[in-house]
Amino acid sequence: MIRFSDIKREAGFVFGHRQIKLTLLVVFLLSSVSLWSGYAEMQEQQATIERLLKKDETERNAVLTHQSNYGMVAYYAFHLTYAPPSPLAFAAVGERDVFPWKHRIRMLALEGQIYESDTDNPELAFLGRFDFAFVTSVLLPLFIILLLYDLKAKEREARRFDLLNVTARNSHAIWSSRVLVTLVPLVLATLIPLIAFSVVNGASVASILTVCAIVIGSIIIWSAIVLAIGAAKRFAHFSATHLASIMLGVWLVTTVIVPVTGHTIINASVDTPEGGDIVLTQREAVNSAWDKPVEDTWQAFIETHPQWADKTDFDPQRDSSFNWKWYYAFQQVGDQTAKGLSESYQAATLRKDEIASYVALLSPSLLTQRLLTSAADTDVQAMVNYENNVREFHASLRKFYYHHLFEAPDFSTASFKQLPQFSPQVSKKQENTHED
Repeated sequence: MIRFSDIKREAGFVFGHRQIKLTLLVVFLLSSVSLWSGYAEMQEQQATIERLLKKDETERNAVLTHQSNYGMVAYYAFHLTYAPPSPLAFAAVGERDVFPWKHRIRMLALEGQIYESDTDNPELAFLGRFDFAFVTSVLLPLFIILLLYDLKAKEREARRFDLLNVTARNSHAIWSSRVLVTLVPLVLATLIPLIAFSVVNGASVASILTVCAIVIGSIIIWSAIVLAIGAAKRFAHFSATHLASIMLGVWLVTTVIVPVTGHTIINASVDTPEGGDIVLTQREAVNSAWDKPVEDTWQAFIETHPQWADKTDFDPQRDSSFNWKWYYAFQQVGDQTAKGLSESYQAATLRKDEIASYVALLSPSLLTQRLLTSAADTDVQAMVNYENNVREFHASLRKFYYHHLFEAPDFSTASFKQLPQFSPQVSKKQENTHED
């Protein structure tokens, strides 16, 4: 059992070393700087969204003022869609650095608008942006090694190890107390800046506690790895330097080699269509419609929209020239043509992410980052949800305009009061934040 006197004695011993105090200061600064970097990035993204929302409304009102039919309005009016950063996105930027988090879309074929900016899906390649997730998953284990690698080896080299064990009331209490007074300040140096930034950014208590639990869990796992290596009988006669080399080797394998190898294998094993192929397929279908008989477009369109079968008013002579119903029908058919590729792309993305979750079981650092991005709503699933949210909104736009194009009511700007407005999907975690 650890007594307060043991903790007090070991605290005096540990903090008597300038190196330990300097290490804790560096950790505190790294945590603070990484959080500030992520916070500044998310503030910039939020400012961009607010600026584009104002511009979006202004431009759409201008289109309504200058156009006099529904087809022209649908063609020229843009609609901003976006995935706002969650209150904890600053801590783990995650896939917001990879997947688009905003699109300005029109009534044209959607798939080309979504996949114009292709992604490389680096679900495993996390050694990138310097944010809090990077500090805690990649750098913090190095500091744990630095603080604990010579816990017993140093005493053995100084020939004090046996004396300490013999003279101590409880030999286990010595090392447990020393580990405790070393790790608790490390936890505080890491988490105090996080808590401060989270409170300022309006994160919920539950989400803050979740992230803190993830970080503490990571520290416990890495501490256990370091202590297990230091206590192993086969390494009992190794010097502190040799032990540090072994620990750094474990860090290198689990933090760099496993994720990079896993990334390479996953990309090679999961067949994924290119975003460019989706765009090309959709655009070829749209462009070829100009040269095909009008009946071909209507037939493909009516298969998915039978409610408009009696509204096409097909006339070979009249409809050989341009009309808006036909134009948006072949835009729809373009999306239908690319639908299979698009669904395969998304399924492959989610499949890669699923396999990456298993690879993370071999890498504490990768697991930590995945848990943090999940808590911050910046993981692959969050960005796929946004993409699907865009599709749902575009479908509502089509429903609105198809009614006015096929029913052919007189043009009225008042009817645009019913125009669908994009509303970003709010996750359960963000709902809890708003409730708090």
